[in-house]
Amino acid sequence: MPENTPPLATLLSGLTVAEDTAAATALPSVSVPTREAESRPPLKLFNSMTKKKELFVPHVEGKVKMYVCGVTPYDLSHAGHGRAYVAVDVLYRYLKFLGYDVTYVRNFTDIDDKIIERANQNGEDITSLSSRFIKEFHADVKKLQCLPPTLEPRVTGHIKHIIEFITKIIKNDKGYVVEGNVYFSVDSFPEYYSFPGTYQDDNHDGSRVAVDPNKRNRKDFALWKAGKAGEKSWESPWGDGRPGWHIECSAMSDCYLGHVFDIHGGGRDLIFPHHENELAQSRAAYPESEVKCWMHNGFINNADKKMSKSDNNFFTIRDIITWYHPLALRFFLMRTHYRTDMNYSDKALEIASDRVYYIYQTLYDCDETVSPYREKNISVPVPAEAQTLVDDHHKAFLESMSDDLRTTDVLDGFMELLKAINSNLTDSKKLQQKLEQQKKKQQQQQQQKPQEQLEDHIQALAALSAEIKSKLSILGLMPPSSLAEVLEELKAKAMKRAGLTEESLREQIEQRVTARNNKQFDVSDQIRKDLASKGIALMDEPHGTVWRPCERE
Repeated sequence: MPENTPPLATLLSGLTVAEDTAAATALPSVSVPTREAESRPPLKLFNSMTKKKELFVPHVEGKVKMYVCGVTPYDLSHAGHGRAYVAVDVLYRYLKFLGYDVTYVRNFTDIDDKIIERANQNGEDITSLSSRFIKEFHADVKKLQCLPPTLEPRVTGHIKHIIEFITKIIKNDKGYVVEGNVYFSVDSFPEYYSFPGTYQDDNHDGSRVAVDPNKRNRKDFALWKAGKAGEKSWESPWGDGRPGWHIECSAMSDCYLGHVFDIHGGGRDLIFPHHENELAQSRAAYPESEVKCWMHNGFINNADKKMSKSDNNFFTIRDIITWYHPLALRFFLMRTHYRTDMNYSDKALEIASDRVYYIYQTLYDCDETVSPYREKNISVPVPAEAQTLVDDHHKAFLESMSDDLRTTDVLDGFMELLKAINSNLTDSKKLQQKLEQQKKKQQQQQQQKPQEQLEDHIQALAALSAEIKSKLSILGLMPPSSLAEVLEELKAKAMKRAGLTEESLREQIEQRVTARNNKQFDVSDQIRKDLASKGIALMDEPHGTVWRPCERE
């Protein structure tokens, strides 16, 4: 048992924080003793370029420069976008927790064929359309508790830098001009196909735009597109036009992070052609250009097929959080390792929702039990068993997160602490009942031992809960409001999925109570079974019947 075990007042400070202000501003600090910080395992990340985990060493000690490809804002964001940005947010939060000064840049492609087409369909200005959906994107990722990036540049605000970048590529004989269009010459760049798994016989022509007959090589791609009648365009040395898709990220990452930066992220579908083309453009303009680590997340599949707007098999984030709490969706997205493909299903979301409810209900019950002791200075140390659980959990958390962000193991790791809390809650209630009985009988001498045992449980509860809350905050899973409020929100979502109102559910509970009182157990059992099939679990407590959300049976 460490001699410097903190008193109850210190431990309780971790129990009173039921809010993650990081969701809107900055990551809350988490205090870690020096001896623990010194023993942290080294951070290893999987590099898509080398196809292996590598020790992460930033280009500049203590600082991390990170660029992530953002959305094309012409529609609401789908679950695949949610997965990509939750995965990056977990990395961002963990890097900040480790003490790095992180510059996180995420762009918006606010000029694109899809934007132009949608704006024309709506009879809307492209700036109005893209700005509207950028606002919707921000609303969605905020609900998923993704921290805002350091910078969010838009393509239309960086035309000058893009033109300068293209000019540099042409000057280095890696680009050519045809009728106002500028193309990158793949034949002039031997390093093309740098990512493993991309081969010269891959045919990705037309993957985002129509095949252009003006190219010297069908693999060449547009750096600048000549303007068309009725389309937004900008002046350039090659005539009025607009940037190609790939060049924007090369130019903006260079603008804000320089020629060499640490991490470039995005979905796995961006490896080719987008990131391959980015890499080629950047090195064609500046041969010293380098990304230390390329990171790519897996897909969300719907019926074993990648969820995408082009295949019209997607669910928007807005669709999903209509039925499930945003924190349940975040938990679901983190439940599978970021590099692994995952399948979307209502069942999986129900399981995630049930796990989240269990976590918050346990923490809420713990707060309620410990709260009366908040003003007392209990001097007994944290029981050895609880302290060992806390220390082991902290160590396992660091090991899992530092091993390429193994969030699946991290989320599973909470279960042992939660079980320990519930065990201590049960024991403390029994002791409190015993103390109350002794007080009535005025058996002061026999009261001493149970009182000491109760203080042990209170200290154990405080330590276990503080550990869980601190780690949930790092993961972005602490509620933005009180635990009581988020529990009510989770229950409201469950009732909506069940097609029930508070009144109709209360009526069924009353019908079941009446049936039980009349010994009509087949009727009462059927009511409970019917509700369980809708995701509503009934529990008979001494003070009456209560309910909670559950997985549908």
